[in-house]
Amino acid sequence: MGLVGTDESGRKRTPSDRSSREWCEEALTRLDAGRPESALDAARHAADLDPGSEWAHRLISLAHERLGRDAEALPAAERAVELAPGSWQARVRLAAVLRRTPGRWAEAVEQAGLARKFAPEQPGPEVMLGDLALLRGEHARAERSYLAALAADPDDRQARVNLGLALLRWEPPRRHHDPAWPIDPRESGRARRALEIWARQVRLLLAVATPAIAACALPLGRGSEARLAGWAVLLLLVPLTLRQARRVGLWTYVGAMLRRDPWLGVSVVSAVLSVIAFAAWLVLGAVRVPPSLLDPVGAGLAGIVVLGWPAMAGVRALAESWRGRPLRALAVTAPARESERAARRNAGVTLWIVLGRTWSVLVTLAAGALAVEPRAAVAAVAVPYPMVRGYLRARHRGDPWLAGATWLVVAAAVACAAGGLLGAAPGGAWAWRAGLGALGAVALVFAVRGLRAWWRGGPGPSRSSLFMCDLPVGAGPSVALEPEVRQTFSYARSIVLSYGDALGPRVAGAVASVTSSGELRLIAETAAWEAIEADPRVAVFATDPLQRRFWVEVRGIARADSDVLRVTPKEVLVGEFPGRHQRR
Repeated sequence: MGLVGTDESGRKRTPSDRSSREWCEEALTRLDAGRPESALDAARHAADLDPGSEWAHRLISLAHERLGRDAEALPAAERAVELAPGSWQARVRLAAVLRRTPGRWAEAVEQAGLARKFAPEQPGPEVMLGDLALLRGEHARAERSYLAALAADPDDRQARVNLGLALLRWEPPRRHHDPAWPIDPRESGRARRALEIWARQVRLLLAVATPAIAACALPLGRGSEARLAGWAVLLLLVPLTLRQARRVGLWTYVGAMLRRDPWLGVSVVSAVLSVIAFAAWLVLGAVRVPPSLLDPVGAGLAGIVVLGWPAMAGVRALAESWRGRPLRALAVTAPARESERAARRNAGVTLWIVLGRTWSVLVTLAAGALAVEPRAAVAAVAVPYPMVRGYLRARHRGDPWLAGATWLVVAAAVACAAGGLLGAAPGGAWAWRAGLGALGAVALVFAVRGLRAWWRGGPGPSRSSLFMCDLPVGAGPSVALEPEVRQTFSYARSIVLSYGDALGPRVAGAVASVTSSGELRLIAETAAWEAIEADPRVAVFATDPLQRRFWVEVRGIARADSDVLRVTPKEVLVGEFPGRHQRR
């Protein structure tokens, strides 16, 4: 298990010989190997050896998070921040845990903002801020944060994958739930489920009852009995509605849930409209001698009840295809696709979205050409170009359904263009049949691919299969102060604190000490405190009087605590002053 090794002299070492940092390195190795339970044990060993090690507590928090124990991950993350208030990694780790804690979303945003303030050169804080915005559906803000992260590190995989989701206007699986609400997502999930079940049951019951009543009333001549059965169906909806209403519970949040999840709102509203249309249809059928003008009204009301559900599903599929910028998302995630599973999966779904757009444009163009001017269909040959270009650039492999649907769309475009060009010529009609048939085949391929994914429980061609990249954060090592650096600050006669204010860089004398955990404690003038509150990035310079040519510079983050400044190191520079022979 990697617990026994040898030291520099070749002597065999036992686990008890390991230092706290070595146990932290072992915990990190085990986390990378996918062994969080074993990593938790190693991190606890590190914390026992050095209770002041904020790195050990961060690893404990991360191991608990990997094991799905968010409640246990929180105290360790908070302890890491207490031990190193200037550590950007501790702040990001705490933000990652707080975002899963009901009622503490604002604190998560605050901690991520502090991490960005402490380390603007690092991509991690910007990625965390982008993830927080993305989970709330704030796509423009998420896009800005991910772009800032990529400016700091163009190879950051998580920023690239999630930027693609922001460009696609992706919604999380629990889109009805605002993470900032002080309620558990499971409670709002139960409320959403009750509303969804009610809407589904109402629409299905009325959609089945309507043709059954019409069949009894018209061919069999039993209109009175059929209408009574219809009113009985409406009465049956009363206990069904009351039962689901009791399951909702969170009525104060229902309005906000419907606004956050528009399709849930459409589903509920369509169910209500179905009830109204069904009741009006029954009343209309009770008229003894209905005038001929009322016949289309009755047919329309029945159509709302029976066809409302599939019509809404079609509208939703088209609307989802036209959200976001999928081609831009493909270009952004391209560098991450070779090494990130989420990127490859999202690229496939994005290509299906582009295909859906292309298909809808071709259907509209073909219908318009057939209705107005057949020769206008010649323009169809150019419609698939963006789709084919995106498909070839993505180099997506492993989904023959996508490849088949893509080339069917190309064939449909060419056939429709040929039909418009040939016009009334003998081959024109066959070209139109081939083009429209290929468009129908594309819809069939999409439906079969979706059913296949549903049956197997795998990713399908719809937006619901998009996957957010959520890599572990806050696992990096803390900066350690070597013995010679500690000695320098212990014996230095003069220590210089460098900071910045509105007028530029400033320096001030200070008195410093080093804690056992490697944190600097400074006493400095009041003016420095005020400037550090605005910009906590500082540098502390000291020389070793025992080795007159030896100097140390510690760059870090200063935070005020009672009557001292606590400096968490970010970088340590060590060097020597030039000798006389070097000064020339």
